[in-house]
Amino acid sequence: MPSVKTIQFLEQPQKLFIENQWVDTKSNAFFDAINPATGDVLTKLSAANKDDVNDAVSSSRRAFETTWSKDTTPMKRGVLLWKLADLIERDKLIFQELETLDNGKPLNKAIYDVDSTINHFRYYAGWATKIEGSSIPVNTPNKLVYTTREALGVVGLIVPWNFPLMITAWKMAPALACGNCCILKPAEQTSLTALYLAKLIKEAGFPAGTVNVVTGFGAATGQAMTEHMDIDKISFTGSTAVGRKIMEASANSNLKKVSLELGGKSPNVIFKDADLKNILPNMHWTGFYNTGQECSLGSRLYVERPIFNQVIDTIKENAEKLTIGNGMDNPDLGPIVSEQQLNSILSYVDKGINEGADLITGGKRCGGHLSNGYFMTPTLFTHENEKLTIVKEEIFGPVVAASPFDEFNDVVHKANDSKYGLVAAVWTKDLSKAHQFANQVNAGGIWINGYDMFDPAVPFGGFKQSGNGKEMGKSALELYTKEKSVWIAF
Repeated sequence: MPSVKTIQFLEQPQKLFIENQWVDTKSNAFFDAINPATGDVLTKLSAANKDDVNDAVSSSRRAFETTWSKDTTPMKRGVLLWKLADLIERDKLIFQELETLDNGKPLNKAIYDVDSTINHFRYYAGWATKIEGSSIPVNTPNKLVYTTREALGVVGLIVPWNFPLMITAWKMAPALACGNCCILKPAEQTSLTALYLAKLIKEAGFPAGTVNVVTGFGAATGQAMTEHMDIDKISFTGSTAVGRKIMEASANSNLKKVSLELGGKSPNVIFKDADLKNILPNMHWTGFYNTGQECSLGSRLYVERPIFNQVIDTIKENAEKLTIGNGMDNPDLGPIVSEQQLNSILSYVDKGINEGADLITGGKRCGGHLSNGYFMTPTLFTHENEKLTIVKEEIFGPVVAASPFDEFNDVVHKANDSKYGLVAAVWTKDLSKAHQFANQVNAGGIWINGYDMFDPAVPFGGFKQSGNGKEMGKSALELYTKEKSVWIAF
């Protein structure tokens, strides 16, 4: 049962947050926030249209040109970001519960998202006073040249539904630290934590218009943002297909800057000399964490042939022991975020079977007391055909396709044989082999003898069709600033 404060929040009208005020949408259109564990309506959300987005942009532009860029010093920006982190920590339980109710993830997994959000705001609070340029020696006499890094202006942040609060922080914290004003559009499936965050942004004392939150659908709200002539940059996390549309919208409007964190089909490679005793008990989490709804999960598992059966048997056994249920009850796995997404995943399972992969376990929607929610069993396929649809395409669900390999060059080739290049993992006691793997695999991040290792200070982002730009760390500052060169002739 959610806490009283969470219930009270859900009972309030969920309006748009513009100019530090809760305002009605001009579209007079609404949509339901659905609990994916039960199919029940949590609350009604406002569906912003183009006029609402215009209002949000005008508000952010005014704030950028007055209170935020001129009257708010870097030190003050850092203080506000730190205060916001303190308020999130104060209301940690509410954020946990909203994330669980809205997304479905277990409460004890949602706490990781909230803690990561707090850490990101505190990390970038420290960066606010350290964004600097440089002086450059040049070959012409009597010249002084220096550079500055300046805020872009108004940035649009479009956030996915799998880690709604955490990825909001990945984008918003560096954008604000750099001096930008933000328009946040959460995913229509998971908007609640963004709206509660807006409440705390006002409480923390951010000037009106610094952050505006517009809820709605991608085809209306999102498109209005990507095509808007007065938004200077879009940061998007989501599917590669939508990322392409955002790039096209930018090209056809004001050539706004675009950074994209897109899909993945990450290779997870286990060599026979890996420390199997210690790694196998938890290897199933590399594919099934968050019910498989994570772009960096190891959905392509490659195991050196001599240990292939042992690894598959262990993952199968552990996967079948995972508890599945309502996230409020703290199971191992919660539901898929929506019925539409569940049906998409199940269609991939059918393709895997029809194309000749061996279904080892799972692949079904859960029935019984879970039949009203969007639950499915963790699914493991084995195969030796790299052309299978389940090997090539991102499924974004609890589906892992595993195959054996015979030697190093073979598995490196398979790892790179993908249109994606987000992350890759390798498990081996031979660090020379591990470093060779890291050097030869074309992915934006490599994990050696570990998985899902993140820190606010470490850049994250992929190659190829997994996107462009690096979120987190110092690298994220480049996403939200522009560099200016100044020449002085004596």
